[in-house]
Amino acid sequence: MTGQNEPSISILDRLNEASSAEDFFALLGVDYDPKVVNVARLHILRRMGQYLAAEDFAGAPEAAVTERCRAVLERAYADFVASSPMDQRVFKVLKDAVAKPKQSPTLVQLGTLK
Repeated sequence: MTGQNEPSISILDRLNEASSAEDFFALLGVDYDPKVVNVARLHILRRMGQYLAAEDFAGAPEAAVTERCRAVLERAYADFVASSPMDQRVFKVLKDAVAKPKQSPTLVQLGTLK
């Protein structure tokens, strides 16, 4: 039982302990299409983390932190409603897939081999 003198758990702590993308949406009260989340859950959370990294919550009231987190999740989710994980490329492996142009194999003439 929580007493009045005990501090409540912050939204950032609660998000840190969330175990699924659906938990993030529920904690922040953001509506979502399960079809979108099923395809892009890790991408949405990664993008949310990228957006949150740019935020400064120092000294901000809990209500403001919660609202910013909600807005950031909505923004990250919207990125993947509008396009696919392949288009967004939030993970290094997907970025690398397009960053390195495919090279055709170098041909070596048999006469040059010793």
